[in-house]
Amino acid sequence: MAEVLNVEVRHTRGKRNSRRMRTAGTIPAVLYGHGQETVCLSVPADQFDTALRHGSRLVTLAGAVNENALIRELQWDTWGTHVLHADFTRVSEHEKVQTSLVLELRGEAPGVKEGGAVEQLIHEVQFECEAKAIPEKLSVNINQLKLGDSITVADLEIPPGAIILADVDAIVVQCVEPAAAPEEEEVAASMEAEPEVIGRKEEEEEKKGD
Repeated sequence: MAEVLNVEVRHTRGKRNSRRMRTAGTIPAVLYGHGQETVCLSVPADQFDTALRHGSRLVTLAGAVNENALIRELQWDTWGTHVLHADFTRVSEHEKVQTSLVLELRGEAPGVKEGGAVEQLIHEVQFECEAKAIPEKLSVNINQLKLGDSITVADLEIPPGAIILADVDAIVVQCVEPAAAPEEEEVAASMEAEPEVIGRKEEEEEKKGD
């Protein structure tokens, strides 16, 4: 079920007015798409934050406009903690849309107990599906990941009818032998080097003197 955002038409623009809106607990936004006019909106910050925490991409706008929309783009503050502006694009539930989802590892890899380390190489993936079928996130089960094993994009569980827009052979996560720390490598190299024989230099110098 899509998150509901109670929006109002925004009549003022500019950075100063946007700052006032955010101070008052709302976020400036725009709605566009489907060949219709662009509408400037204000969205309650608490409702929008809840939608983001739930991983929602498809939302229902209610109030000044009443339609489904996709969260297309977000502008964050310098610290990446607060949304400064949001872009919505109009969609219907059965419309095919392209979006990206974060990949979240779930479970424990048995390869770790074998001395391995889990490496996640891809953190999000782009795919196409119906707007109503967009999941909140994609979970990657690593409970069967043994040392030397890997999970590729082709192994991901995606919504029925969805198409992944990425290299299906790309490795998402793998369990490998942990790399040796630089200090450990230096110590190992020094131990393998030929030990210096104390007194050899002095003996050689004495022979030269003779």
